[in-house]
Amino acid sequence: MATAPAGPDPGRDPGPGPVAVPSPPDLHAVPMVALNYSVRRRLGLYLNPRAAAAADWTALAEALGCEYLEIRRLEAQPDPTAALLEDWQCRCPGGATVGLLLDLLRRLGRHDVLLDLADSVEEDCKKYLKRKQEQADQPLQVPAVDSSVPKTSELMGITTRDDPYGNGTEMFDAFICYCQKDLQFVQEMIRELEQTEFKLKLCVFDRDVLPGTCVWSISGELIERRCRRMVVVISDDYLESDECDFQTKFALSLSPGARLKRLIPVKCKTMKNEFPSILRFITICDYTNPCTKKWFWTRLAKSLMLP
Repeated sequence: MATAPAGPDPGRDPGPGPVAVPSPPDLHAVPMVALNYSVRRRLGLYLNPRAAAAADWTALAEALGCEYLEIRRLEAQPDPTAALLEDWQCRCPGGATVGLLLDLLRRLGRHDVLLDLADSVEEDCKKYLKRKQEQADQPLQVPAVDSSVPKTSELMGITTRDDPYGNGTEMFDAFICYCQKDLQFVQEMIRELEQTEFKLKLCVFDRDVLPGTCVWSISGELIERRCRRMVVVISDDYLESDECDFQTKFALSLSPGARLKRLIPVKCKTMKNEFPSILRFITICDYTNPCTKKWFWTRLAKSLMLP
């Protein structure tokens, strides 16, 4: 005869409940701009060599819809894989996603690439989504009932010359994207562009931004709404900076393909690493070239003075 299942023993400790495991990010919702330089460089190491036995970058280009002449043009690039990804981002800013790239690599049979880069790709995507979430979660300041001084949004009083009550915001000709090790070059830039006949107004984070607010929110506000242009100071140290990486990709997302001339790369030192592929399609100011150095500051100033 069947017996009823025994109920829970009231004297027994049921133990801890199931632990919620965070779900992995939906990579089809993550744009390609989330992938950092190191992942793109390693992807190029796999796909750039022409191999008869495995699908290379040309197979990926065909899968992305590139025509013969486009592939021939990319063939002349030192890193055709990186150039291909940049072109794809510019052509399809909304459709170029990390998930689609992985799907194409899987379809092409490059499981070796997927296996090697899986952790790094997921880490880059999580960092990107975390930054986006931090920006979205920034709370608005609610006026206190007992305060006689009106409060303002956190993004009002963020620079040294902002009105603390939100009646006026400081505007700039250019936001300077740089890492700490290049600060000496930035100081020279201040002397040449602000303290000469050019009279430009630069936004230099260490000098102009007040402490105490989320760095990602401040960067987005200044780049998008307060500065007409952005100068990116390129060096080997720049490549290691998460802050510079975010600022550069954010500025590029505002002007895909550099159509609005918002972003101006400046090479300040001789580099051991490759120039960032994400900026390779934009004309640069090269401070390291002795043949053009006498025109350097004038060229840079004129580009920042464009309407």
